[in-house]
Amino acid sequence: MPGRKRGASRILVTGASSGIGAALARHYAGSGRRLMLWGRDRTRLDSVAAECRALGAQVATRSIDLADPQAARAALALDDDAFAFDLAILAAGLGDIRPDGALTERPELVIELGCVNFTTPAMMATLLAGHMAARGGGRIGLLGSVAAFHDLPYAPAYAGSKAGLTRFAAALRLGMRDHGVSVTLASPGFVDTPMSRRLDCAKPFLLDVETAAARIARAVDAGRAHLVLPWPFSVLRAAQALLPGPVARAILTRTRVVQTPRG
Repeated sequence: MPGRKRGASRILVTGASSGIGAALARHYAGSGRRLMLWGRDRTRLDSVAAECRALGAQVATRSIDLADPQAARAALALDDDAFAFDLAILAAGLGDIRPDGALTERPELVIELGCVNFTTPAMMATLLAGHMAARGGGRIGLLGSVAAFHDLPYAPAYAGSKAGLTRFAAALRLGMRDHGVSVTLASPGFVDTPMSRRLDCAKPFLLDVETAAARIARAVDAGRAHLVLPWPFSVLRAAQALLPGPVARAILTRTRVVQTPRG
């Protein structure tokens, strides 16, 4: 059974202080909408909230670091009790890679990416799915990545955390199909966000952030299972599956990506 078709009025967006999350917050802002926006950067979060209020939405904010799953769990329990969300888009994420010249990623980075990209959104989706089912239905959107489809030697923690989220989303959707809760995974390629701008590499099929947010919102609103955007990345995914293993590994190991450190 799909989630309710009526327009959502009580909406949670995580990662709303920047990038796709901020664009999604603006997309959903409008008269009659109550938004709860989560983000790490208080200054940027307040700026996005002001934009959304100017578009007619009622907006509350929470500055929180999703690297702490227990803090996120406590905060979500409070906010869902107050808002009774009928739509939640869990868009927060980190995209760090192995430092240039390093053999491996730092263990601390692996822990952080695992929490922010997988453990915390999976926990939040689980809590929300149960609450939404008890209320009669709702919609959940999760932000994955096309990196989940590939063995990226320069970003194993990122690719692995997004791969885990991909499998989790499919399993949760299956578990909630008879309870009125839809679960949508969006797997974007390169989007023009601050995270993407830190990468020094080719960025094929680059999308502007507002276009990406609109496509993700349409998929979530329709209750789609999985959106890969832009579509050529679906072709690339299929093409890699057809390549002989040694060829695919050679391409991946010879790809060089450099990233500016987080500020």
